[in-house]
Amino acid sequence: MADNAQSQSQSADVRTTGHVWDGDLQEFNNPLPTWWIYTFYVTVLFALVYWVAYPSWPVGKSFLPGINTVTYVNAQGEEESWHWNTRAKLLVETQEAVAAQKPYFDKIASLPYENVTKDPELSSFVVSAGKALFSENCAACHQAGGQGKIGLFPNLTDDDWLHGGGFENIHETLTKGRRGYMPPFSEALAPERIDELANYVVSLSGGKADPAKTAKGKDLFHSHAAACFYCHGDDARGRRDIGSANLTDKVWLWADVPGAESDAARIAAVRRVIAGGLNKGVMPAWEGRLNPEQIRLLTIYVHELGGGR
Repeated sequence: MADNAQSQSQSADVRTTGHVWDGDLQEFNNPLPTWWIYTFYVTVLFALVYWVAYPSWPVGKSFLPGINTVTYVNAQGEEESWHWNTRAKLLVETQEAVAAQKPYFDKIASLPYENVTKDPELSSFVVSAGKALFSENCAACHQAGGQGKIGLFPNLTDDDWLHGGGFENIHETLTKGRRGYMPPFSEALAPERIDELANYVVSLSGGKADPAKTAKGKDLFHSHAAACFYCHGDDARGRRDIGSANLTDKVWLWADVPGAESDAARIAAVRRVIAGGLNKGVMPAWEGRLNPEQIRLLTIYVHELGGGR
């Protein structure tokens, strides 16, 4: 009896819409919490303020631009205001970042390269700003870490530099670009002679090669018939003035000797380069694409990747 009375009391306190199904299934009409109501009003108010301040509703072929504006410096160096939008905001933030970096670029431009590398603050800036410049302009070829790709692009982290790894060498390379070239010897030498040259070249860096072919290849290398010594030198160590490769170390750029699985495959890789020649070692000149301060900073960044000397 008491339980029935309590149930009737609770039912009297519950608000419903008056809809009842199956005799006892009701649709409640409980009021929302006060805090939720006020939060909803605040969001409505925020939306109204936002529609007035920022670009919002479309109107015909245009839209409400809002009352907020962004002021930036245009291409003519004049201040210009535009209604608020993410493009203009990005332009302003970019200009502010450039202005903040300018004192560092100016200081780097005024100091010798060696002094920059000895200054902890400037070195830190070179790493951060140089990484961004490298990623945008160089990483597509030399990879993100500068390790390059055999057969295509030089490794900038080792100590093998075709044109020299000093600051001035790197700066000249960035400014003027480079173009590597080696003629295809398939047009001048018989296949067996090219094979002899390939055996000799592989032997220069300690690779296994046929002794008889190596001896003949050595004579051919220093003869006027092949004239390899003209570019690579009598000692086969290359010439930095023309960017010819050092054939006596174990660093390979154009022939994928490290990736070959056998001695025969290594010789074949070198043979293909000798026969086909090279006309793809092209690096564009960055003068005119990057300003002098950016090229100078990139010079230091590349040098400090680990291989500069």
